[in-house]
Amino acid sequence: MGDGLSSGLYRLLAERKILKARTTRVMVSKELEAAESDLRDARSSLAAGNAKWATIQGYYSMFHAARALLYDAGYREKSHSALLAAMKHLYARKLGPRLIDSFRDAMELREEADYNLKFSNESAGSTVEGAQAFLDGVKGLLNYRS
Repeated sequence: MGDGLSSGLYRLLAERKILKARTTRVMVSKELEAAESDLRDARSSLAAGNAKWATIQGYYSMFHAARALLYDAGYREKSHSALLAAMKHLYARKLGPRLIDSFRDAMELREEADYNLKFSNESAGSTVEGAQAFLDGVKGLLNYRS
């Protein structure tokens, strides 16, 4: 493992949960644009009192922002959980534990809203707030301007 990869990242690659990939700046930009669009939609859904969709859209804003970081590093994910694991191994120090935890929490809330129809205005609001902070953190790392 003398290639500078953490043991966790090495394991994700060995298990093919993430893959080395040819990625472009255009791909990164498209993911950030999707993250911004989903965040706008989440805010609209929240304002309209649709907590379920605000939760789902807020999570997908974070998902696309995380994917932009992963693409920027030259990787692709095979699942949502692999993307979260990759964020922990690649960006925990740079983003900070609060934003990584926010992504994990949003993932869990999205699953509850989507599959179990459990959601609330409070959890939707925290997901949307977390999505804004996560997107801001990602943009800062990528020096991205919308």
